[in-house]
Amino acid sequence: MLPWHTATDQSHLAAVRSTSFSKLVREHLLGRILRGDLPPGARISEPDVAAELGVSRVPVREALRELESSGLVVSRKHAGVFVHAPDADEIQGLYDLRALLDGYAGRRATRLPLPQRIALCDALDASIADMRAAAEVQDVARYYGENLRFHWLMVEAADNLPVAETYRNVVQKLHLSRLKNLSQDMGMQASITEHAAIARAVRDGDADLSERLLATHVQDAFGRLTDATG
Repeated sequence: MLPWHTATDQSHLAAVRSTSFSKLVREHLLGRILRGDLPPGARISEPDVAAELGVSRVPVREALRELESSGLVVSRKHAGVFVHAPDADEIQGLYDLRALLDGYAGRRATRLPLPQRIALCDALDASIADMRAAAEVQDVARYYGENLRFHWLMVEAADNLPVAETYRNVVQKLHLSRLKNLSQDMGMQASITEHAAIARAVRDGDADLSERLLATHVQDAFGRLTDATG
């Protein structure tokens, strides 16, 4: 699961239900998409979702429109609604955009007031330790989640809502392309070394180096993904 997305347990669903049915449906479908229960290319049946959740088709339709606006599903005339399946060109473009956003977040992180920067770096170091623990037992899914959390910590620290929303959308779309590869080692040890260098640059307050390392790291991650998936 992605670091900002909470599991849809009963208490969470009850809280969402008190807000709106369309929000409930959106969160339910988003969770299923991000977990891979609805894989890229899967058709989403509006009446089936409505029956499953015990709601009318109106909130389902609204939820699907929201998911379509974020690029996670696509509507095809006379065919229905399907989970988006990014092609190679789109994935390349998304990685390019993510490199820019990560670089920006890294630069902003180095400019935090010292107490906040130290707290962030302590959290980054703890995240790296968790990545190492996952790598030692070849738990790729756990490593992947912790890797995303490392980056999200800096995006949150940048304290720029439009950037955070854009970053969330980019990573969710990239997640769709990774779902079938979550059991593959995409060069975890090399990636950990890169994360450690990034954390040191942030702790040292080196804005140029932090931005450069993060942008390069994201592009290198794309290269490792491309090599692993052929």
